[in-house]
Amino acid sequence: MVKSTRISAIDWMRGFVMIIMVLDHVSMAYNAGHISNDSAANYTVGDPLPAFEFFTRWISHICAPVFVFLAGTALAISVERKVARGIDSKGIDKDILLRGAFIALLDPTITSFFSGKLTFQVLYAIGVAMMCMAFFRRLSSTQLLVIALAWIIGGELVTAQFWFAHGQEQSIIVALLVGKYNTADLSISYAAVPWLSVMILGWVFGRYILDFGEGKIKTSPAKLLFTLGSFLIISFVTVRYFNDYGNMFLYREDFSWQQWLHVSKYPPSISFITLELGLMAIILATMMKIEQRIGTRPNGVLLVFGQTSMMFYLVHRIFLTGTATYGGLDNFTNLTNTYIITGVLLLLLYPFCLWYRGFKKKHPDSTALKYL
Repeated sequence: MVKSTRISAIDWMRGFVMIIMVLDHVSMAYNAGHISNDSAANYTVGDPLPAFEFFTRWISHICAPVFVFLAGTALAISVERKVARGIDSKGIDKDILLRGAFIALLDPTITSFFSGKLTFQVLYAIGVAMMCMAFFRRLSSTQLLVIALAWIIGGELVTAQFWFAHGQEQSIIVALLVGKYNTADLSISYAAVPWLSVMILGWVFGRYILDFGEGKIKTSPAKLLFTLGSFLIISFVTVRYFNDYGNMFLYREDFSWQQWLHVSKYPPSISFITLELGLMAIILATMMKIEQRIGTRPNGVLLVFGQTSMMFYLVHRIFLTGTATYGGLDNFTNLTNTYIITGVLLLLLYPFCLWYRGFKKKHPDSTALKYL
């Protein structure tokens, strides 16, 4: 019988990156000095990377990989438990497809309305990747790892044939799958295929957690994460040092710390994936160890934010983009005030998320609340 104990460290990790995400989104909406040139498509050699602005942007890079990876982990744990209970396979697939479609459609509808243009971002990538898992879930963990690693390692070769490297005009279809696209009316930042590979890795990790809980594996998830995280950081340093393949055409110009960390997020490069998943693995492993020692506070900030992450995302994103787009607050302030506004917004979000978590628990059968 599969154990049902929830791992709070996973919620902590998700809550941690949600806090960083708010800072980045406040900066995107209100900060006149915000920089977002972490793609070869919108960076020109020699563009300035001011330290404080760059660091504020760079720390947010971990958010999307964690969000997508842990979405795969949570989905795997949920689905594999349903399979263990003998729940009908067609019903499981239907639920995955509906959940994925709901999440994916939030970007071209709600997010786009408040952004003032058609937008495909992280919710689109998560939703589409989730829908794909209705098929991929039937594969073994080994097969899934081969597929995910094959894209992460070889995806730049494929991307180079269709996007950017040979000077082709931007293509919407290519951007939705592997590239990036941006005009005044349409923004596609999160290509589906590379982010699917991250979700697959998260799914495999979710299976690993369950297998460890059943005693099938001796190495703890925390120890595995420490080992893999260290390997990934070493891989990042290697790829970035040689400054060639693996950087998705966004190369290091010198040995400054900004250039070392100025990796391609759109679309994600090997250097981006190895750095961010490596950091995530080490931080999550540390949180797992901390949880073992101190236990869980039921109303802890990270836990509450992590357990209400989808609603948290929608509420703060709608507020920020809406006030910037329609409220005349676009680029109205500086970075110092960005941090102050972020702190105030987080103070307001905590009681709301605490209330919403309780409300959702009281209505477990609500279809409207199921996916939020």
